[in-house]
Amino acid sequence: MGHLTYLSLLVGCLVVTAPLELLLGVRVYARWRRLLLAVVPEFVVFVAWVLYAIAAGHWDYSATRTLGVRLPGGIPVEEVLFFLVVPVCAVLALEAVRKVTGWDAGYPAAPDDSGGSIAARDERGADRRAESGQ
Repeated sequence: MGHLTYLSLLVGCLVVTAPLELLLGVRVYARWRRLLLAVVPEFVVFVAWVLYAIAAGHWDYSATRTLGVRLPGGIPVEEVLFFLVVPVCAVLALEAVRKVTGWDAGYPAAPDDSGGSIAARDERGADRRAESGQ
């Protein structure tokens, strides 16, 4: 069973964050282009980094904790999945915080999004009034 450890952790991450999509309706998976823009650059950089670290002998993976399936360059399939699963879970968490608090995270909410909490809307309105000198 030990060879399923890494994969089980990744599945656990997805299971724990699934309610954010289903119950809160954060629509991360529905906005797949936006999700790809967030995940693909990180994925490319970190997979390249790990491939370099493996080739240089700095990095190794336990054969007893992984499935033993290695992709070109010696990277375990679980490690590649890690660089997809963890960022997706992070985006789900960020969007859940935005949905619940009304925080705009530096960009305005989409027209179909709710305005968020009353406190968050009031705070954004106060910021806009202060910027305009009112």
